[in-house]
Amino acid sequence: MKFFETIGLAALHRLDPETAHGLSIRALNAGLAPLPGVITSPRLATTLAGLQLANPVGLAAGFDKNATATARLMQAGFGFVEVGAATPRPQPGNPKPRLFRLTEDRAAINRFGFNNEGVEAIALRLAARPAGVPVGLNLGANKDSADRAADFARVLAVAGPHVDFATVNVSSPNTEKLRDLQGKAALSALLKGVTETRDSLARRIPVFLKIAPDLSPAELEDLAEVAMTAKIDAIIATNTTLARDGLKSAHSGEMGGLSGAPLFEKSTRVLARLSQLTHGKVPLIGVGGISSAEQAYEKIRAGASAVQLYTALVYGGISLVGEVVRGLDALLARDGFAAVSEAVGTGRADWL
Repeated sequence: MKFFETIGLAALHRLDPETAHGLSIRALNAGLAPLPGVITSPRLATTLAGLQLANPVGLAAGFDKNATATARLMQAGFGFVEVGAATPRPQPGNPKPRLFRLTEDRAAINRFGFNNEGVEAIALRLAARPAGVPVGLNLGANKDSADRAADFARVLAVAGPHVDFATVNVSSPNTEKLRDLQGKAALSALLKGVTETRDSLARRIPVFLKIAPDLSPAELEDLAEVAMTAKIDAIIATNTTLARDGLKSAHSGEMGGLSGAPLFEKSTRVLARLSQLTHGKVPLIGVGGISSAEQAYEKIRAGASAVQLYTALVYGGISLVGEVVRGLDALLARDGFAAVSEAVGTGRADWL
């Protein structure tokens, strides 16, 4: 981390977390943070569900909810960027405060509740973004919707022409009963509607599914079966957790989804099991607790074709992206891998 970035983060951490996040977006757009641009090498370049990635390290959804900083984030060193979540209609989300730093645990708890400006506004921004690094949109449902399953298809119909991939997010814990859509019958019907909408677009884009880390073994088996039957292009494992094991920070009892360092082990075990259940037929994206090149490498060796991070940026700053990407390249070289794909799943047994 650079000296001025360290000072900037220290100042932001003296503010309310949601206010600090808004300021970080403004600082990014103002060019106050130097960005490295695309980082790649023959070893790092890879393919994910047909997408050509300069490297396998992506930004998870939630950082750029309204696609207001997408162009800058495309220059931050990521191999791909996910924005959103977007819902059909704008919604304010849950009452504040709804974001909490757990500094001692290098974690965060949020209960935002899909606050966003609505898909129409977000799609306009995505249509104006530059070409280059693949950008995807996390699809959400309105809290007061009479048909939440239909909401996902509605968002995709509007924004689909302007993104490179879309993620079905039925795993946020902050919209009441949303996770019920992960059940076998409900998820099958939802994905059918989404994939039919995707197939009606002029340009076919891959559709990903983001799952929770709190599924039972039987639920995970059902989900893997549904994903393969529906021909989902990739699974993102995982979203935030409702568990609170071993936390030390003052805000550890807050309601919402926990992200960051405490999630690493749990999410990686789910990832490895999902890799086993899908028999390598569905690419996996590992998310949860990544704050170093070593942890990104562990996710890949557990079965991920690519990874995403977000919460670690709260503590490590935007320069962390370049550190993780370059460190991952060095680890692959150390172990004799000529490509990311060669390393995928080579350490899965360690997590089962």
